[in-house]
Amino acid sequence: MQRSDMTPADGSPAGDRLDDDDFPAYSMGRAAEVLGVTQAFLRALDSVKLLTPQRSAGGHRRYSRYQLRIAARVRQLVDDGNPLEGACRIVILEDQLTEAQRINTELRHTLDDQRRDTQGPHGGAHPTHTAAASTR
Repeated sequence: MQRSDMTPADGSPAGDRLDDDDFPAYSMGRAAEVLGVTQAFLRALDSVKLLTPQRSAGGHRRYSRYQLRIAARVRQLVDDGNPLEGACRIVILEDQLTEAQRINTELRHTLDDQRRDTQGPHGGAHPTHTAAASTR
């Protein structure tokens, strides 16, 4: 049986990867069509190092859904009048802010969990952590 072009090198079925936002499922032509941009626009995003698409065995650019969302956001900013370099910088900063907010939320949950672990069920200090508990 022949492997389809969509079968990953690790041999897993392509259907397992279709929901993967990082799977390079789109050729440059298809990505440009989906986004309503030119292939030159996508090459420009590659040249400014905003997107680095994977390459097929034949050397053709392949884009993931995540990369298409980034390209769509850049296109929106360019259409709004921002220069390409400025639009790319905005997208990078937005991505960094989103990641910082995710980490902040994660750390807050961890801190809340630690506080709950050191407090008793009624909000006070856990009995094993009080001076009175050690004299009982």
